[in-house]
Amino acid sequence: MPNSQDRALELARLLAEHKGGDCVVLDVSRTSGWTDYFVIASATSSAHLRGLLRYVDEYVDKNGLSRLNTPKVADDEEWVLLDLGDIVVHLMTAQARSFYELEKVWFQAPATKVEAPSAPAGGQGAAR
Repeated sequence: MPNSQDRALELARLLAEHKGGDCVVLDVSRTSGWTDYFVIASATSSAHLRGLLRYVDEYVDKNGLSRLNTPKVADDEEWVLLDLGDIVVHLMTAQARSFYELEKVWFQAPATKVEAPSAPAGGQGAAR
């Protein structure tokens, strides 16, 4: 059974696979008394932000995780926070991310950058 760190990394990979930008997992367990991991990703627009949230929601449902909040996303939303207890997912536009600078606020937290897996050579989409 995956632990919170595994889940946080899986969520970050999921976001990266769906074009979430600069996906990072911060281990805030030593500096926060209310959660263990932040998963942070950038969205290119509020529509992209809603799409990323939909993928996270599907992951949460599929894996039987509990939500401590249910965010409602407005058309002009720039930051959505989904609290899963041990993991808090932050989906932000690039502008909001650069303004709030969560990585700098939580500078003592070890950070793991997560990128989408590369397509295998000769796999789908390869020129023939």
